[in-house]
Amino acid sequence: MKKLIILFAFLSSFTIYSQQSDFWKNVRFGGGFGLGFGNNNTTISISPSAVYDFNDSFSLGLGTGYLYNKRNNLKSNIFSGSIISLYNPFDEIQLSGEYEHLFVSRSFSAISDNYNYPALYLGIAYRTGNFSLGVRYDVLYIENKSIYTSPISPIVRIYF
Repeated sequence: MKKLIILFAFLSSFTIYSQQSDFWKNVRFGGGFGLGFGNNNTTISISPSAVYDFNDSFSLGLGTGYLYNKRNNLKSNIFSGSIISLYNPFDEIQLSGEYEHLFVSRSFSAISDNYNYPALYLGIAYRTGNFSLGVRYDVLYIENKSIYTSPISPIVRIYF
């Protein structure tokens, strides 16, 4: 009985190892990075993400992000986490859905404000190779809370 348990454990370790190695073959990494400098304005952002390709058409993944903005006396630090889904009905077209939760900390002179809010983006993009370019719409857009001036924003994605 003891030999049977050892044999089962030994064979299970090969199965687990092969499943893990197949998993990482289907994971792609990417994200975005932004710098903006202007008249009394500085913006720095980074948003890494990873998606798992279930097949040639569907991917699901996670992302995180940080954005720093300073304009005159207004400073903002925004942290975010997101769940990303990508669907490619054709090679050139990519449909996306992304739930993002943002945590905002901003200050204006001596006044501070901390809050969080959700965003749900639905998008469409033209895709070629690892690169996608398109537009997305935040269906949960709240004008007073959103860090963006419009519910419509561009999509620029690169995954390797």
